[in-house]
Amino acid sequence: MTNVTKARALALLIPAGLLAGAWGSQLIGHLYPCEMCHWQRWPHYAALVIALLAFVPRSPVRLLVALAAIAIAVSGAIGVAHAGVEYHWWNGFTPCTTTFSGSGSLIDQMMKAPIIRCDVAQWKLFGISLAGFNAIISLSGALAVFYFLFKRDRAG
Repeated sequence: MTNVTKARALALLIPAGLLAGAWGSQLIGHLYPCEMCHWQRWPHYAALVIALLAFVPRSPVRLLVALAAIAIAVSGAIGVAHAGVEYHWWNGFTPCTTTFSGSGSLIDQMMKAPIIRCDVAQWKLFGISLAGFNAIISLSGALAVFYFLFKRDRAG
């Protein structure tokens, strides 16, 4: 198996696996996503489509795999931002956090706020939230895709 083939497979399997986990935790585990959780899914949907296009004959495989890896990394970066909001390292950017300073009184903001809050982790393992796991897996996965994409195959 060539390194480009490995990169292409990872570019497909990483977003597919993470989206399966996200949807499984939602539909089976009843962990409903907040607004920032949804933000993390969109780049994975894009990466999945782009990675699938890399399997089309005569497609620009390297370019498509690189674009998929970038989309995976974007999801990881959003995961870092979301985890930081959950751990209260910085203020939230959306009305689904208590630290968001939108217009209106605090009572108005609370009445309009979604039920699923972005600044409270619904689930943790070893102190790491789902957003944190997405950040770790997505960023390390994107690096692995780029590693195989640019690694030369051994002659032999």
